[in-house]
Amino acid sequence: MAIRVREDYRGLTGPEKAAILMLSLGDEIASKLFSLMGDDEIKELSQTMANLGSVSSSIVERLFVEFAEQISSTGSLVGTFDSTERLLKKVLPNDKVDAIMEDIRGPAGRTMWDKLANVNEQVLANYLKNEYPQTVAVVLSKIKPDHSSRVLALLPESFAMEVIMRILRMESVQKEVLDDIERTLRTEFMSNLARTNRRDAHEMMAEIFNSLDRNTEARFIAALEERNRDSAERIRALMFTFEDLGKLDPSGIQTMLRSVDKQKLTIALKGASETLKDLFFTNMSERAAKIMREDMASLGPVRLKDVDEAQMYMVQLAKDMAARGEIVISTGKGEDELVY
Repeated sequence: MAIRVREDYRGLTGPEKAAILMLSLGDEIASKLFSLMGDDEIKELSQTMANLGSVSSSIVERLFVEFAEQISSTGSLVGTFDSTERLLKKVLPNDKVDAIMEDIRGPAGRTMWDKLANVNEQVLANYLKNEYPQTVAVVLSKIKPDHSSRVLALLPESFAMEVIMRILRMESVQKEVLDDIERTLRTEFMSNLARTNRRDAHEMMAEIFNSLDRNTEARFIAALEERNRDSAERIRALMFTFEDLGKLDPSGIQTMLRSVDKQKLTIALKGASETLKDLFFTNMSERAAKIMREDMASLGPVRLKDVDEAQMYMVQLAKDMAARGEIVISTGKGEDELVY
């Protein structure tokens, strides 16, 4: 049987062009591109690739030429919320643009249920406690169990039991009901969240100040204190400094010591308080502590700039390890307190 070879370039759909391009790139590059796509895109593209059949070399060549021309003609682009909003307002009514922008500024996620997974459980519980138990049961059955459990624990107990009973009796939910709940969540909950969930400016400023060298940071804080003492104090309280590593428990210090660059640690400790030095030394073996003390002594005077850079490296390492759940940076209050 003769194999049909695709020759009609104009008849190609967008997904077919993407499928040809992916097949032409080779496994390694194609797999990297797939990792950047959502599940729906991967499914559609995979299905198109599977049904593509044979494509002539002239079509492949023409597709690459068109692709290269389109990429090279775009110039450099910067996409922002503001530029997107301006563009949308040229083609859509303002109220529709506002709804779209509120949605995309809300929590990340392709679907409404993905977005809910990124909403703080307290915020979600505060909203759901005013809804019908049946609605809450549907929502909690659609999000991940660990997230659902945290939300459930924050609901009033009698209301939570109503929700549990409805989840136990729940059968398959009609698509119309799901669509209706999703629409309500989008128009009421997510739009309000997008308006109120802007990042705290003081938190953002504290992170920026954390990345400054010591002299510049001190200069800015001093200048800010003259203009707005409250803001300066709030930023200082939010900043995580090198000396804050003293809040780590012994296991956290030991975990850091296994990953840290020993040369940078030596320079960082050169400018540390005696209390912090002792904390690191007591969590090393006696021999390792002795060697590090000798290394610090042999360094002689060290430039403040080098000490700042080494301490900044230590702070960033601690933050990265905390983000991965390898250590806990205690704030000394609430749930972060350590129990022995």
